[in-house]
Parts: sequence; C-alpha cells; structure tokens
Amino acid sequence: MTFKKIIGKIHLWLGLSTGLVVFVVSITGCLYAFQKEIQDALQPFRFSKVESREILPPSEFEKIARRQLPDAHLHAINYPGKGRSVEAILYGLNPEHYFIIYHNPYTAEVIHVQNMEETFFHWVLDGHYYLWLPPKIGQPITSYATLIFVFMIITGLVLWWPKNKAAAKQRFWFRWKNTTQWKRKNYDLHNILGFYSSVLLLIISITGIFFGIQWFTYLIYKGTGGEKELLFKEPVSQKNKSIGFKRPVTDLVWEKMKAEHPNAISLEVHAIESDSSAIGANVNTREDMYWSIDYRYFDQYTLEEIPVNHVYGRLKDANVADKLIRMTYDIHTGGILGFSGKVLAFLLSLVAASLPVTGFMVWWGRRTKNIL
Repeated sequence: MTFKKIIGKIHLWLGLSTGLVVFVVSITGCLYAFQKEIQDALQPFRFSKVESREILPPSEFEKIARRQLPDAHLHAINYPGKGRSVEAILYGLNPEHYFIIYHNPYTAEVIHVQNMEETFFHWVLDGHYYLWLPPKIGQPITSYATLIFVFMIITGLVLWWPKNKAAAKQRFWFRWKNTTQWKRKNYDLHNILGFYSSVLLLIISITGIFFGIQWFTYLIYKGTGGEKELLFKEPVSQKNKSIGFKRPVTDLVWEKMKAEHPNAISLEVHAIESDSSAIGANVNTREDMYWSIDYRYFDQYTLEEIPVNHVYGRLKDANVADKLIRMTYDIHTGGILGFSGKVLAFLLSLVAASLPVTGFMVWWGRRTKNIL
C-alpha cells in the first residue's frame, strides 16, 4: 500500500468517526458568531439613555440584586460602557444558575432580569462546548474530535497535493461545465474549499482545543516561553490587617479603578466571596476584545493590590506567551480582527461544517462504484 493510500485510509476513518461532532461544533460556531450584534439588536434592555448625572457605585446595584434574587450567588457588577445598562451577574454551580439583572446606571432601577440558561445563545454554546451532554462527557468528546480534525486537515492537504501539473489544474479552482456531474462538483467542493480554508481552520481548531484539553494548552504555553500558572488561583485577603473602611470596599475599588484607568471602555468589580477572598476587578480599553483586559486584585481589608502568578493578572506584566493565551478566544472567534474577523470566522465555520458532509458523500459515492 502506497503512502498516499495509507493517509487516505487514516483520513477516511478519522472523518467517519468524528464527522458528526465536527458538523455540530461548526454549525453552532456559525450561529454564535454574531451573538452580541444580534442580542444588541433584539434586546433594548441592554441599553440605557446617557444622562448628565453620576453613575451609581457597585454597592447600590449589589443591594438590589441580592433582594431581587436572594437565592442566587452574586458574582460581579459589570459596567459595559457608555450608553449600556449596568449588569449584575449572578451565577453558581450548586445549584446551577446564571442570571443577569440589567439596571439603569443612574437610579439602579431594574430594567430586566434575564435567565441566561433559557436563552437561545446559551443553548447554542452548550452544543458547541458539550453537544448538549453533561460537561464531563461532552467536553472531552468535542475537544478530542477537534484535535482529530486538526489531523484531518493535515492529511487532507497530503491527499490534495497533485501528482503533476495536469492534475493541479483541477485542484485550485472549480472547472465545472454544464455536463459536470454533481458527484464531481461535490468532490471539488470538498477538495478546493478544504485547501483554501486549511490554514485558517487549523488556527481556529487549535485555539478551540485550548478550552478543553489542559495538557495541550500547557504544552503550547510552555513551548512559547510561558512561566506562569495557567489555572486561576484565588488571592487571599489578610483579615488581621483590617483598616475598617467607612464605605463599601467594592465602591472604593471601583473608584480606584476609574481613576487609574481613565480610558477604560468597560469596568467590572467582583462581589466579596468570603472573609478571606480578595476583590477582583478588571478593565478593558478595547471594545469587543478579551486579551486586553487588565485583571487586578485587592485585599478587602486594606485595599492593597495583591500580585498573582497566573496569566490573568496585570496586562503590563504579560509576556508573549501570556498574551497568546489571552488572545485565544479573540482568535478563535475572529474578534481579534474586529467585525470583519467575525465574518471570516463565520464563513470558515460554514466550510468546516460542509467538509464532513461532502467527505461522507465522496466516500458513499465511491462505495457505489462512482468514477470521478
């Protein structure tokens, strides 16, 4: 058996074993690509009229959020930007829940309470990450299927490579005639679209693996010079050094962050989790980006900043490897290139979804003695 035939067998059986998973992950990726733009267009409660008075501090929203949903776990108060409603984010795992309360920034009035688990895009994301299965089952399936898809792209390029110049003429573009049969067209769709999208699909696939396979992420991070911890570790506050502030410390952190980051587009302050936890806060100076978020942590008793040794710390302390990990989501969704990047990611996801379908049809056609 020749080398190409061996590669062909590997490509075939890997494709048949993971094709359905790749199709679901790709289609849900398409659906999720413009979730922010769609939700902004259909959900007016995400916006509030800009007024000349001062926006209220986090403690005002905390009080109302705790009264509104007393059994939910308050995670953070998020200020998404000028003209947007302030968001009280509440979620937890025992029992599992996820709510966002949208407030008027100037009065703290509740505009809308959204159960995020009941939204269409939460359903889409659940399919993308877990195939709508329990996370412990679904995540390994999607993650390793995506890893296999990486090998599929590589083996596909080997199979695509033409033997000679004559064969190359039909590998770079569609040369269809009125007499071209649909099986030939299907074969060309699989080969040609797969070839032109291969490099970018590799990037999207590899960044997708980062979310589900820790050893893979660790190898890439360390291989690019990473020296910090990848897993988040909760900083600890020192109760024995308490100053005894007269105002809510979350408000003081919010004011400190605003003063030190005057160009911030969004700002989030986390609620105090326990007597020993620190107050997490983050700001972002780039709209619709995640890699540029500056994460900071403060002692709840002294407001002293607590340094951390994981990748989600100060942006100024991030090296190339840290920024690569931070950019994973933005690269994966295309957001790193703005709206045009999202369009590109959407189209690439469509191509990725088509490859298992056209590949299966090629295999099925050959089983029925199809001659291309």
